[in-house]
Amino acid sequence: MDSIRSRLNLPAGMEASLHLDLIPTRFSAIPKTPSPSKTTYSDRFIPCRSSSRLQHFALVEKSSPVKEGGNEAYARLLKAELFGPDSVSSSPGGQGSPISPNKNLFRFKTDHSAPSSPFSGVASGQDGGILGDVSTPPKVPRKVPKTPHKVLDAPSLQDDFYLNLVDWSSQNVLAVGLGTCVYLWSASTSKVTKLCDLSPRDSVCAVQWTREGSYLAVGTSLGDVQIWDATCCKRIRNMGGHQTRTGVLSWSSCILSSGSRDKNILQHDLRVSNDFISKLVGHRSEVCGLKWSHDDRELSSGGNDNQLFVWNQRSPHPVLKLTEHTAAVKAIAWSPHQHGLLASGGGTADRCIRFWNTTNGNMLNCVDTGSQVCNLAWCKNVNEVVSTHGYSQNQIMVWKYPSMGKVATLTGHTLRVLYLAISPDGQTIVTGAGDETLRFWNVFPSMKTPAPVRDSVVWSIGRTYIR
Repeated sequence: MDSIRSRLNLPAGMEASLHLDLIPTRFSAIPKTPSPSKTTYSDRFIPCRSSSRLQHFALVEKSSPVKEGGNEAYARLLKAELFGPDSVSSSPGGQGSPISPNKNLFRFKTDHSAPSSPFSGVASGQDGGILGDVSTPPKVPRKVPKTPHKVLDAPSLQDDFYLNLVDWSSQNVLAVGLGTCVYLWSASTSKVTKLCDLSPRDSVCAVQWTREGSYLAVGTSLGDVQIWDATCCKRIRNMGGHQTRTGVLSWSSCILSSGSRDKNILQHDLRVSNDFISKLVGHRSEVCGLKWSHDDRELSSGGNDNQLFVWNQRSPHPVLKLTEHTAAVKAIAWSPHQHGLLASGGGTADRCIRFWNTTNGNMLNCVDTGSQVCNLAWCKNVNEVVSTHGYSQNQIMVWKYPSMGKVATLTGHTLRVLYLAISPDGQTIVTGAGDETLRFWNVFPSMKTPAPVRDSVVWSIGRTYIR
């Protein structure tokens, strides 16, 4: 007993309180250790870690012949993780620079050396395994058909950048200007009706439906603006004022604006007998783009002078003059989702789509499309923009706003895609080109409808929608 205490090397004063009772061995059949004089006693349990595979928890640094000092860096990183960054900067060899802790220190790694198991995907969280990290799966991009679902022949559809010969009404009727005639095509019944035939010395330069879809405005090469009742195919007004062709039209609630090659914009009011009630002067070349905002407060105009103007009803002068475009501005679209957000596109020498805040005149974004921008339209169902292009790729592009990521690129027209209109439900677009075809594309999703209320007895008997 005294020899054991001497080997324990205890401090003074503890020997008297220490009692060790040695339990004799009862298994005499087991042979004794050959050298009992070297037997040691310990209260520590030392496990065998040979099967623990700690390397999969990123606790073992693999040696790399390329990285010199890698073990020292790993030691400092581990010390900073366990004891804080101050322990690294104050420790010798730390060089006084704290190391940012590794957030993946105890991240479990996949054992690629182990034999494959049919349950390995579940353990690692693959294929929706319940043991994997809970995260939102990436959103699958919306698939847009690459081919049109309908193609119509449109003989004599002009290949002229400054004309606007296609429009789709809220009553699902398509108006197309072909030479001296205007034709109506019902998207519901596919019935074709000739609305009018101008004189041989005149031709159709623009068509535009009222928002109710019952009246159609027609701009002519002689500078007139005609109003036609589409239900009975009868002309009800003929308004002059322009000196040359009227190539673009835009309706507000009660005002019809017309732009011409004579550089002027005329405001027509059907409630008065005068041909026009006001004239907006500012462009130095042909007016080829014209759009009223959805709240009828602002009118945007683009011209062959590369300028984009914004007007209101309180002033005969533009309230904004935006001159960043370097080519003709025909493509104009107001956002139906955000007040004061305007998109415009430039011609061959510009090729850019620009976005503006008309409240302060700031340009929000500029995207080079690589081709002449002929038309722009904003979808009302989702926050996306469609653009049609001319030289040199003649493509149709769908963009996600505000990221301006490309949703789809559609091709098929062999000449510039000069004309664009959207169906009343906001899902289908029609494009026209000098190749004398009209192509219908399903590019946008349907309007999202709110989920029905389930906790009311009323909804169980059905719901009637008034459209």
